[in-house]
Amino acid sequence: MNSPIKLGIIGLDTSHVVVFSDTFNNPETQAPIAGARVVAAWPGGSHDLESSIGRVPGYTKELQEKFGVQIMDSIEAVVAASDAILHTSLDGRVHLEQFQRIAAAGPGKPVFVDKPFALRAIDARAIFNVAKKFNTPLFSSSSLRFTGAIARVVTPQTRSLVKGAQMHGPAALEPTNPGFYWYGIHPIEMLYTAMGRGCHSVRCVSNDSFDAITGVWADGRIGSVQCNRTGNYDYLGFVHFEKNSVLINPQTETKGFFTCLAEAILEFIRTGKAPVDPEETIEIIRFIEAANESGANGGREVQL
Repeated sequence: MNSPIKLGIIGLDTSHVVVFSDTFNNPETQAPIAGARVVAAWPGGSHDLESSIGRVPGYTKELQEKFGVQIMDSIEAVVAASDAILHTSLDGRVHLEQFQRIAAAGPGKPVFVDKPFALRAIDARAIFNVAKKFNTPLFSSSSLRFTGAIARVVTPQTRSLVKGAQMHGPAALEPTNPGFYWYGIHPIEMLYTAMGRGCHSVRCVSNDSFDAITGVWADGRIGSVQCNRTGNYDYLGFVHFEKNSVLINPQTETKGFFTCLAEAILEFIRTGKAPVDPEETIEIIRFIEAANESGANGGREVQL
């Protein structure tokens, strides 16, 4: 019971794998988390996506040499060597196929899937159906959901009191993971952290530098996301209540949002209880799907 939880990583094509390995394996890091250790990894990588395959050799070497992670030649080997999985493959196109292999190789082992969870709502639901088939605890989220800047404002007690929200973030584009799946997913996740499920329709107005996404919830509330490609990388927002509005500024937090995410992942692994409702994750993917469709069609309304 006192042994660290053995974590396996699937997909070494994102800087997140270095952050997770440093957080769990390096007691000298700025914010170490005890109780788990990354022990095995499978490199993966998408050959038609340079920002994926181009990073694999460097991150593989770093995990192996700096953090003592054993590099394995298959997904199945990593699952066999681990108690829980961090599914970090950068490319959302591969998540369904890879997750099917993960779940089949280790029924019941908890899995965290990094963003973007899926690139279609139908695939998002299919992933959760696979998880149900193999009794696999599963959740996915942007790290921004767990920043203290939001968590102190939107709590289980106050979420039902939120009347609206506005979020801002960068939204670099990647054709293979189109529109807001790539980076826009972060401020959209922040919006859903505040608003919860129930969006009814979406409009999006886009140009080369900016995007303005407006969602109307079934109960009449309105939430919006402002994205930019101008070099402004700040994540910011406002959450509106009946009598006041609260600024959300993750940049001012002393605890980084990846540390907060790692803590949430470890709690999830220990309890088997996902901190995000599967239906909310599926709706987020559908929201992005609808926003992409609206933006490509001159801002017309798209029903969820």
